[in-house]
Amino acid sequence: MDSAAIDRFEAGRGRLASLAYRLLGSAADAEDAVQDTFIRWQAADRDRIRVPEAWLTKVVTNICLDRLRSARVRHERSAGAWLPEPLLEGDPMLGPAETFEQRESVSLAVLTLLERLSPVERAVYVLREAFAYSHAEIAGILDITESASQQHVHRARVRVAAERHRGGEADPASARKVVEEFLAAATSGRTERLVALLTDDVTVVSDGAGLARHVLRYRTPERVASFARAGFKPTEAKRRLAGGSPAFHLARVNGRPAVLAVVDDRVMGAVAFEVSDGKVASLCGIASADRLARLNHAWRLYEPDAPVIDAW
Repeated sequence: MDSAAIDRFEAGRGRLASLAYRLLGSAADAEDAVQDTFIRWQAADRDRIRVPEAWLTKVVTNICLDRLRSARVRHERSAGAWLPEPLLEGDPMLGPAETFEQRESVSLAVLTLLERLSPVERAVYVLREAFAYSHAEIAGILDITESASQQHVHRARVRVAAERHRGGEADPASARKVVEEFLAAATSGRTERLVALLTDDVTVVSDGAGLARHVLRYRTPERVASFARAGFKPTEAKRRLAGGSPAFHLARVNGRPAVLAVVDDRVMGAVAFEVSDGKVASLCGIASADRLARLNHAWRLYEPDAPVIDAW
């Protein structure tokens, strides 16, 4: 393959990776899908490909759909232990973030909700919301009709909206302040203040410090406050499990404010927040080492602010 063909592929690699990540919820799987696309690009009769970008988009999308439909992946995800892989601010795989829809499509809360959609509904939703493809273009990518594309995106929007909180998008400074107050209340044991910082329909999903066999889910302010208090309460057992006393840093993960627990420059856990109308609307807690691998690689190159809590 000549250098021009390689350059053409590399010019679109970031967009393909961002698309694959939104479809699969896993950076590692997204990288594999992009590499498989490159292999097919190598083997293709490129002289007959009129629009390379469209061809590559179709190939990577269908590779992701094949993976989502595979028996192994269906089993993994239906077993109830799946959560998306969090990405640190600045990761190129997060892709376009100019519009609200693009930022929304990559949040951990939405990536978790997309698991409830069929693979085709998920693909149509991502192509339309995050990448603004027309229904005619989506029909060509997925080999469906335009009316089918419209129906799929309508159903997907309804299902996602049913689980989303109605408040406006919080600006980063305001959201950070809410998270700081939440962390202070959780670590000090002020349960009443924690409840006051939560929306009435707050939700939390967690992998139970990376130890749970199934995703833990809690609703209601009281249960979520109890969960957060237990999770952030310092104990000697937790220090031993983490290999030391963690420092807590505020960062942005998948476009949302997050608290990172860091021991010896290694992120041991991440909690991403959705903030709506000045309150916490949802939390997603992830501590699995496998899910944090890419975030940890980025963290080693990151220049964080000073920890908000430097000794637990």
